[in-house]
Amino acid sequence: MKIFLDTADLAEIRRASDAGLIDGVTTNPSLLAKAGNDRAPAELFREICETVDGPVSAEVVAVDSDGMIAEGRKLAAIHEHIVVKLPLTEAGLVACRTLTAEEIQTNVTLCFSTAQALLAAKAGATWVSPFVGRLDDIGHDGLEIVAEIRQVYDNYGFETEILAASLRHPRHVQEAMLVGADVATLPPSVLYPLLHHPLTDRGLDQFLKDWKAAGHAL
Repeated sequence: MKIFLDTADLAEIRRASDAGLIDGVTTNPSLLAKAGNDRAPAELFREICETVDGPVSAEVVAVDSDGMIAEGRKLAAIHEHIVVKLPLTEAGLVACRTLTAEEIQTNVTLCFSTAQALLAAKAGATWVSPFVGRLDDIGHDGLEIVAEIRQVYDNYGFETEILAASLRHPRHVQEAMLVGADVATLPPSVLYPLLHHPLTDRGLDQFLKDWKAAGHAL
């Protein structure tokens, strides 16, 4: 399973990329606003693309299909790594079909049902992003939807990849692995806890104590 970092914070992207922890980046207008960067979005997207060797999702803000298509073309022209992020609406799927025909990669976002995911795949989406945490928030099982999408895509041979989004904690990530998500996109607050386990820390501490007690030097 590939891991994308869900942020527009360049410092966080550099940190994760330098450590080899991520395969790509996802952004959205809220994350861009949160990053508090004064630069033009196109400039920021270009720098993100030059920082990470993988797909970078950049979202349109138009709500009509013609506007989404126009914005999508502009975003795709910024860098070859750009993936145009589109909402899972009728207009979004019209734009998805058009951009896909132009060989522009797409990420259809705000997916909350298996039926929506089927329609996104039929429109030619490169990725579909079911929002696990937000489904959990309203009493649904977000990972169950991911598992259902996996089955449907496998049943019918769709090439669209499942990008599990809105993952709130490491357990979400583990379950996404088990149900067959192709990608998990994580904020830094979820990515780095994946590295840690108390037994790892305890074992390292013991090794160092034993080495010191033995009086060895490299």
